[in-house]
This record gives sequence, structure tokens and C-alpha cells, in this order.
Amino acid sequence: MTDEEGKIILVLMKKKKDYSSIFVPVIVIFAVLFVWQLICMAGVVPGYMLPAPTDVFSAFAEDYMLLLEHAQVTLLEAFLGLLIGMTLGFLSAALMDAFPIVRKGLYPVLVLTQTIPPVAIAPLLVLWFSYGIAPKVVLVVLVSFFPVAIGLYEGFRNTDPDMIRLMKSMNATRWQIFCHVKFPGALPEFFSGLKIAVSYSVVGAVIAEWLGGYSGLGVYMTRVKKAYAYDKMFAVIIFVSVISLILMGLVKLLQKKCTPWLEGKNG
Repeated sequence: MTDEEGKIILVLMKKKKDYSSIFVPVIVIFAVLFVWQLICMAGVVPGYMLPAPTDVFSAFAEDYMLLLEHAQVTLLEAFLGLLIGMTLGFLSAALMDAFPIVRKGLYPVLVLTQTIPPVAIAPLLVLWFSYGIAPKVVLVVLVSFFPVAIGLYEGFRNTDPDMIRLMKSMNATRWQIFCHVKFPGALPEFFSGLKIAVSYSVVGAVIAEWLGGYSGLGVYMTRVKKAYAYDKMFAVIIFVSVISLILMGLVKLLQKKCTPWLEGKNG
């Protein structure tokens, strides 16, 4: 076998693996929907408690434009909160890595913030910041800040010490070491945390909207719940899940663009 033939076989095997990673989840999802439909058709669970997938998709099609309008508000809140959370997470991780005294004081506080359920703090945020966009953005910042900060910090800590010693032997400054060694080395951990933060940001915005607001997917959910329209309730839940998956997919694509040297590991 020639080297060229070997490369072709490796490419084909990689494509086969990529296709399986797509088809297997799709098959599982369709199998779950099929079983769900059979359970509803057989009357095992009353329709008002568990609407059939066909009813859920019909409800989604009926309120499609309305859902898109509410989704724009939720995504704006999630984006603003995620942007602020990423900025604060980056600064916190950099300070904890540069100054041990900051790490000793700040790290326990970061862990402590994760013991507070978002549902518990959301009413306080509404009380403090009224029913506008502010409490939603603040809650998104709180839930998205931690995974980014911890991911980056762990990435900084796991930097190859030999690379740092090599840079120091060439009289590199701390800023040059950070830009050329630590930050690029921490990108995989950063994107791992960002994937979690992106999904948390959407969920956090929806949770904040449950407790008050004028528009957003969370507001839509409370309205259809009060109307006992559980088919629409399931429709918006699935819609939120799809949005989170799409955003995580976009982060994965961004990761491949920013870390081309890890193309084989990005998956």
C-alpha cells in the first residue's frame, strides 16, 4: 500500500466516524419521539398531561412567528449577559493566575456562588432591578461567569512549564508569556467552559423571565402554562433546547477556527 492510498483510507475512516456521530443521535431522538407518540396514542398518559409529539409540533407551527419574537428578546438578554460574564471570567482567571493572594480570596467565593440556585436569586433580582432587561442580564452573568472563569484558570494552571522557562530564558515579559504561551494553551479549556456558559445563558434568561417581564420565551411559557396549553409548553421547551444546541454548535465551530492545531482533538 502506498502512502497516498493510506491517506485516502484514513480520510474515509474519519468521514465514517463523523457520519456516525451525526446519525446515531438522530436515530435515538426519532426512536424517543416514536415511543412517545405510541404512549400517547395508547392512552397510557392523559393528553392534558403529556401531549403527543404531533400536537407539540402543531402548536409550534401555530405560534412559530410569536416564538421567534419572544426568542429575539431572550437571545439579546443571553448575549449581553454572556458577554459580560465572559469578560469578568477572563479578568478573574487572569488575576487568580497572576496573583496567588487573589486566587486564595476569590476562588472560594466563585465556588460559593454556584451553591445558590438561580431560581432562588431571581426574585431578588426582579425586586432590585424591576421587570426590565437588567435582572435577566444579571442572572445570565451569574450563571455564565463561573464556567468561563474556572475553565480559563485551569487552562492557565496547566500550561507547559517547560514552555514558560523557555520564554523566560529569552527574556520574555509576563505579558509576552501570557499572550504567546498561557492564553493559547488555555483555549481548549476556555471553549469547554464557554459551551456550558452558552447553554446556561439561555436557561438563565428564561428562568429570570418566569418571574416577570414583558416579552421573552420565559414570559411566553408562563402565559401558556396559565392557559393550560401544555402542547405549547412542550413546544417552547423543545425550542429552547434547540436554541441551546445551535449555540453550542456555533461555539464548537469557533473553537475549530481558533485552535487549528487541535483539529484532531476537537472532534
